[in-house]
Amino acid sequence: MDDYGLDLEEVARVIDAAEVLVVRFAILDKRLLVDARTSESEGPMVAVVPKANSVEERFKSLKKLRPRLPLPDKIMSFMWPRQMETFRASGLWDKIEGRMVSLGGEQMLEACKSVFDELAQEEKAEVMAAIRGGDTYQSLWERSG
Repeated sequence: MDDYGLDLEEVARVIDAAEVLVVRFAILDKRLLVDARTSESEGPMVAVVPKANSVEERFKSLKKLRPRLPLPDKIMSFMWPRQMETFRASGLWDKIEGRMVSLGGEQMLEACKSVFDELAQEEKAEVMAAIRGGDTYQSLWERSG
């Protein structure tokens, strides 16, 4: 265990080895999907995807996203307990980016940047909704008269 609340070395090994990886974030409903599977016609994929309600649903959505690839034996997953910037600072994001580029070439850099930015925007919107007391949030204290 370290300052991030999980074993970074173990997570790094999962990032290096997993065919398909889903990263869950503490305050986001969206997920990071990292698919390292490739074929002659398909490169690796990194994307922001909706939360799945079950393992079966995740496999089905993966089949829709990558119909020309066989389903993986398993989908690895971990929960990142902190913010996106902390995810980058931990070195794990660079590890994901590096793996995607090694499998799919330099064009994967832009895809990774776009996905990171999207997750950071989602996080910012979620934090703002919490501060403002959005639909899914309620104030703990309210000023009375």
